[in-house]
Amino acid sequence: MQRFQYYIDGEFVDGEARFQTIDPATGDVWAEMPEAREADVDRAVDAAEKALYEGHWAKMTATQRGKLLYRLADLVAANARKLAELETLDTGKIIRETSAQIAYVADYYRYYAGIADKIEGSYLPIDKPDMDVWLRREPVGVVAMVVPWNSQLFLSAVKIGPALAAGCTMVVKASEDGPAPLLEFARLVHEAGFPAGVVNIITGFGPSCGAVLGRHPKVAHIAFTGGPETARHVIRNSAENLASTSLELGGKSPFIVFADADLESAANAQVAGIFAATGQSCVAGSRLIVEASVKDAFLSILKRKAEAIRIGPPLDMATEVGPLATKRQQDHVAALLEKSIASGARLITGGQKPDSVGYYFPPTILDCDGVNSPSLAEEFFGPVLSVVSFESEAEALRLANDTRYGLASGVFTQNLTRAHRLMKGIRTGVVWVNTYRAVSPIAPFGGFGLSGHGREGGLAAALDYTRTKTIWLRTSDDPIPDPFVMR
Repeated sequence: MQRFQYYIDGEFVDGEARFQTIDPATGDVWAEMPEAREADVDRAVDAAEKALYEGHWAKMTATQRGKLLYRLADLVAANARKLAELETLDTGKIIRETSAQIAYVADYYRYYAGIADKIEGSYLPIDKPDMDVWLRREPVGVVAMVVPWNSQLFLSAVKIGPALAAGCTMVVKASEDGPAPLLEFARLVHEAGFPAGVVNIITGFGPSCGAVLGRHPKVAHIAFTGGPETARHVIRNSAENLASTSLELGGKSPFIVFADADLESAANAQVAGIFAATGQSCVAGSRLIVEASVKDAFLSILKRKAEAIRIGPPLDMATEVGPLATKRQQDHVAALLEKSIASGARLITGGQKPDSVGYYFPPTILDCDGVNSPSLAEEFFGPVLSVVSFESEAEALRLANDTRYGLASGVFTQNLTRAHRLMKGIRTGVVWVNTYRAVSPIAPFGGFGLSGHGREGGLAAALDYTRTKTIWLRTSDDPIPDPFVMR
């Protein structure tokens, strides 16, 4: 059995307690993890605060910070295979996706390495003739980062990269449901040469670790990825320290297919949008909204593709859908599916948990036309697609926006003017047109409504980890006049 440690103040240490982690492909325990509690959290935050204000990191130039990020990027690229295997083993995400994704994660660190010395202040043309005024951008402070188990090296890179570029220090809490790859990533941070305390990586459970970290008085900003209910707890905790927050939450993303779309291409994109990563993606295109005249033809293509998907061991490069990450998640998907069928939704394919070991669930399609199915409103976070049809563009837009979420959306049409109208009308933070599930470090990512606020990716993310300081310089040598009048 493998045994992991967490990383605090430049050292690999054991926690107050330990817990076991399970391979979701087999249901067997495969490793032992450190469990951080209040004393460990305090130590990590204290180390981050000291590094921010007193250590070598505080004296480094932005260019020097960028060079460390470049070094980290090279190490991530060199160790991508090992990191991918750990993520697959601990979360069940298939190796063909983790391998490609983690190799690309290196580009996120390279992007923010280049941005580190491009974060500029400004000079203000102030309305007072004897004053010069500047704005400086400085690190917001110690950042608490709470990262989920799905795509965790990617979802941590979009936080760690911009925060380091801005000069922040941080405590990263890896999910207790799959912390192995982030705890291993800590070794690359150490090897890259970041000063002690700049990056601290721990794991533990919500009440004894996550809540303690979120309300810690020395934390200035909380970057959270997860579900809306947990986000509400994060916000309540932030009332204790008045930390700012950025929240990247879930979604019920609409996937709109018009009759003039390339149906074969759109079907491939829909498979990628809902069945890739076993549907465990915040941007999963879980609501198919298809024009009525092509609904049957499109579902026929989609059913054929769904039933041809290879389900198998996630470490096999030929596998296309692996297990769900936890037994809890498997039970949630099954229960919500049962409720949806009871409400009148019609099962097109899938729907039955296999008898094999592990937390597997097959690609599933539900026809929800004419029924008020829970599957249209609640997030499965699994490989289940809900289908409704429309007759007009206006109806398609209404159905797309009929959700409390607003993270991502897809529009498939050859009509350019229609595409532009939909781009403007859909209330989501990301709109993909004739493609789906594409990302880049250059492009901001985030949502509206219950999908959260703030953006990850792009220059905007780095600026979110800064605060402005206004500096006034009086240029006159004359004595200050009446001290009782505001200047």
